[in-house]
Amino acid sequence: MTTLGVGRGHAARGSVTEGAARAGLTARGVIYLLVGALALQIAFGGSAEQADRQGALEEIAEKPLGSVMLWALGVGLVGMALWRLSEAVFGAAGPDGRKWTKRLASAARCAFYTFVAFSVLAFAAGESSGGGSSDERSRDVTARALELPGGQWLVGAAGLGVIAAGGWIGVRAAMRSYHKHLRLGEMSRRTRRAVDVTGVVGGIARGLVFAAAGFFAVRAAIAYEPDEAKGIDDTLRSFADSPVGPALLACVAAGLMLFGVFSFAMARWRRV
Repeated sequence: MTTLGVGRGHAARGSVTEGAARAGLTARGVIYLLVGALALQIAFGGSAEQADRQGALEEIAEKPLGSVMLWALGVGLVGMALWRLSEAVFGAAGPDGRKWTKRLASAARCAFYTFVAFSVLAFAAGESSGGGSSDERSRDVTARALELPGGQWLVGAAGLGVIAAGGWIGVRAAMRSYHKHLRLGEMSRRTRRAVDVTGVVGGIARGLVFAAAGFFAVRAAIAYEPDEAKGIDDTLRSFADSPVGPALLACVAAGLMLFGVFSFAMARWRRV
């Protein structure tokens, strides 16, 4: 193959990868925006709707052209999975994008978004469960894990891992580590400030939800009780039961909505 042919091949792959990444980030933004809005309803009105991906899908399905929107969301998430697969195989953008640790992280994200995309597309195709609620999945997975030899240790270790991931997400957001992935030169000063508000506040709220979910997994392991494990919906509702009351849930919900907006900004300005 000539050098020109190789160059065209790289350009074509880059164009497809960029389109997939931006579609995936947009789809992620929609989900977080809806989950945050549902959680906000719970904080102010005690809504019975699930504040998780399942609840977000049901919310979309009730809208005009909801089926079309669901398919578009699923396709966008497929794009996210393909983008992460491309990073795992060819390396990510940036000077350290080819490190094995970065590729391994991209492979894990690819597996996660493949599952999410499948559940969304299944829901769009008429499968009512859409993968089931996050609470049901958490309890089922925890119950099966506890039955394994050393199950309590496995669940406890997984919970600690999720807590650590939540802390890592929050700290990186507070440090504005996402700056290295953005084309900051294309933003005005006002736009950059707005992106920082959504990135920092949204990232910290997202990390807090992860850490809380990990805490409940650890508690389930210690008590040897699968029902102690909580999905996103029950985790968010637990914030309303804190001494601060619904105000804490309202703040976290607003943060998740901001993370959705931040995902839209990433779709616009992220280096791919």
